[in-house]
Order: sequence, then structure tokens, then C-alpha cells
Amino acid sequence: MVVETIKESLSVNKLVATKAEVILVEGDMIVPDAKPDILNTICTSGVVCIYKKEIIDGKVRIDGNINTYIMYMAEDQNDKVRGLTTNLDFSENIQIANINEEMNCKVNTRLKSIETKVINGRKIGIKAAVEIEVKVYSNETIAIVNNIPNAEGIQTLQENLSVNSLVGIGDNKIFAKDTIGIKTEDNLAEILKVNVNICNKDVKLSYNKILTKADAEIKIMYLTEDNRIENVVTRVPVVGFIDIADVTENNICEVDYEIKNIVLKPNSVEEHSIYVEIEVGVIATVYEEKEISLIQDLYSPVENLELNQRKISTMREKRVNSDMIQIREKVTLENIGDRSIIDVDVIPRIEKEHKKDNRIIYEGELELNFILSNSELQVETRTAKIPFDYSRDNIEDIENLETCMEIQVVNQDFIVQEGGVVTCNVDLEMTMNSYRSSNLNVIDEIQTNGEREEEDYSIVMYIVKKGDSLWKIAKAFGSTVEDIARTNGIEDESMIITGQKLFIPHYTRIPSTSHV
Repeated sequence: MVVETIKESLSVNKLVATKAEVILVEGDMIVPDAKPDILNTICTSGVVCIYKKEIIDGKVRIDGNINTYIMYMAEDQNDKVRGLTTNLDFSENIQIANINEEMNCKVNTRLKSIETKVINGRKIGIKAAVEIEVKVYSNETIAIVNNIPNAEGIQTLQENLSVNSLVGIGDNKIFAKDTIGIKTEDNLAEILKVNVNICNKDVKLSYNKILTKADAEIKIMYLTEDNRIENVVTRVPVVGFIDIADVTENNICEVDYEIKNIVLKPNSVEEHSIYVEIEVGVIATVYEEKEISLIQDLYSPVENLELNQRKISTMREKRVNSDMIQIREKVTLENIGDRSIIDVDVIPRIEKEHKKDNRIIYEGELELNFILSNSELQVETRTAKIPFDYSRDNIEDIENLETCMEIQVVNQDFIVQEGGVVTCNVDLEMTMNSYRSSNLNVIDEIQTNGEREEEDYSIVMYIVKKGDSLWKIAKAFGSTVEDIARTNGIEDESMIITGQKLFIPHYTRIPSTSHV
């Protein structure tokens, strides 16, 4: 006979798989007829765009491209430095076992390296290495037993927990558009280099709606018609709404941004401006802090109970913490002569993570890619690296903490001194997303299957073994935790020790009560 139960629902967003791969994207570019022949390339940069992702049984398919910018030295001495722009398309299948279309995924990408090889004066080979990290999640709504009405004689092991229950997942595409002005004395000839970075992320929650706010920081290096190299930096607002039912301002929201496409169009020379359009995908995952009372186990001293139960994993204590760190170091660039810095790409990376003694330590590295030029527009590149570390202290139960660190370059400044010594001032925002995993024993259904065989004793002595608890002992003997504690004068039911002698009283049968 099925025992009547009362249940409540819990929505679980479970991370089922994480996989990181480095893919190679290769292609050739033919120099347009309007451009001079290539003597050699100076530097190459790119922005990775993911315009489509989908889960097919056993794999994640990712389609995207790399907006590639090549600065090169021309054979024509009148055109010393020139620029080329192209797109490298790619399609990749990331094999992950036991995933299906019902799941959802998040994809993070980073351009690890990009290289060019001059095949001849009119053709360039391009090879890029892209780091792709895929996280796959499954969503499931689970009914958990939290009460058994009319359960006379049934012993329950109840636990009160605070968990993160999934409220919902939503997404939106935002088109951020702007016209970037350059100096009025600059007549733009061509674009040499582009960097795009999503920064200043913020989120506001209200009833059934999420407002996501961020800036797309765009840095453009361009060549003027009188052969000067200049930079312009601007921030374009990326603002949008996502509708998710039952969202409130008290919920926890995790927002991910994906650059899907970039369009740059220089306007007429007289306008001294560049039109920019960026397509950004925004994904919001919302959780609530939910207090649940969960029956982890049960038994009856007088009846045989059959349980359908399973293990599930859920999140708890989901947090987002941010800190600012300042890096103040000096590096030496040998033999730079009269060259000055015209641009620096700052690439922060976490190399190692250590968890020890309630402390997390991150060991990282700043990769600095300098572009240098002199008055004669002779351009060259240099690379330097600066190690750094960051830690968070006083973290309890650190071994069960799952973390993900995001690093944002907030400010950067570089001053060249005598002898090629460069003072580097870099401010980083360190954002740590963390949560703990809880394994729960969920009971789906309870049935009675006749009376439990009565033990022929009134009291028995038991010696506590390693791993025992009063609950386990009471369940094994068909007694109750309360009776054992009372008989042995135990005030704290959690305090028993290996080797301790306990007297186990016999549970007195009462007339069987049917449970429906």
C-alpha cells in the first residue's frame, strides 16, 4: 500500500560536463588589388565571435569566425605600414559523452595565438589557436518528500537545508551601435587593429524581468592618410531586458556575454568617424535561496517499508565576490632606441589554483604585447610577462567549494623610461563565482509491505562501530533514536563514540495503522 506523502518541488541546474579544447583555425588571404605587396607582417590580432552553438547527441557544435586584423610592411616605400582585414570561419564539434538536445551549454573562448606567414607578395597564410571551454548543464524539477501525514510509528530522518533552486534561464540578442569619432585632423586611411572587451557588467532584477547592463570597450588602431598611427578608445552601452517568470529582486542572477558579430565601417573622410555595430548574446541564469525540509531516510519499527530513492546533486551557497588588485612592476625592452609605445595588449591568465588551510591562492601571469614605432613609422613588436598572485582567505569547507575566476583589465598605463625600462601600472578586477555541491538522498515513493518481524528481546547491549550513528543503530534494531538516547542518558544525539556500549530498548508494538 502506498504511504501518503507531502512533497515540494526543487529545480536543479546540474553541471554534467566540462571540457576544454584548443582548436586550430587556418586559412589563406589574398591581398586586394588596391593594396601594395607584402614585405613582412608586423602583428596580427583577432576577435573571436560565436554566432551559433547547439547540442547534438554526444557533441556540442560551435560555429563562429575570427575577425582578423593584419598590420604589415609594404614593399612600396611610400606606403610603409598598411592593414588587412579578413574573417576566418570555423565549425567545430566538441565530443562529450552522455549529453543531449534537452540540455543547455555555455561556451567561453579565448584567442590563444594567431600567426601569419607570407606565402608571396600577394598571399598570406593565417593560423590561429582558439581555446574553447564548454560547460553543459541539465535542468530537472524534482519532487522531494518533506512530510508524511498520519505517520504514526514511522521514524523519519529530517534535514533542513538551504539550497539554490533554479528559477529559470533566458537569453537575448543585443545590437550595440555607435559612431566613433576620431581627431578632426585625422583623415582615416585604414583600420590596423581592433580589440573588443565586455566590461562594467551589472544586472538589476525586478518582478519577472532582468535588466542587463554592460559596456563594449572598443579600441581601434588606425592609419591616417599622412602615414601616422593613432588609437581611439570608446565604450558602447550594451543594455537589454530578459523576461523570466517568477524572478524577484531577491534572486541570484548569473549573466554570461558572447560576442556574436562585429561590423566596422569607416565613414567618409570628411566625417572623421567609424560606424560600429556589435551583436552580443546575453544569457541569464537565475536562482533562488530556498529553504527545504527533506526526509533523507525513514523506517517503521512495526511495518516493512519499501522506498524508491535516488541521489541528486544540487547547488548551495552560490556567491559572487569581486576584488581589485594593482600590479606595479617594471619590465625592460632591449634596444628600443627612439621608439615609443603606440599600443599594449594586456592578457591576464590564471596558471594555477591552490586550496589549502581555508585559503585559495591563484598564481597568474600578465602577458604584455607591445607595439612600438618611431618617427619614421618603423614598427615592431615586443612581448613581456609579469607574474602575479591573488588569494581569498577564511573560507570554510574549502575542499567542497567549486570556483570559477573571471579577470577584467580595468586600467592600464605604461611609461617608457631611459634604457628601455617600462613602468607598468595595471589594475585588475578579480571576480570569483563560487558554490558548493550538496548530495541529497531523495525519496520518490513509500509503500508498506506487511508487518516487520518482531525481535524476541526486551533490551540488548550494542558496541558502537566506526561510522555508526544513533539513526543507523535504531533503524537496524527496530528501535527509535529517542528511546536509545533516553535509556543511555545521551543528551546530544550526534555524540556517540567508537567502542561505546549502548543499551538498545525494544520498541513496543502498537496496533498497525494503515497509510494511504
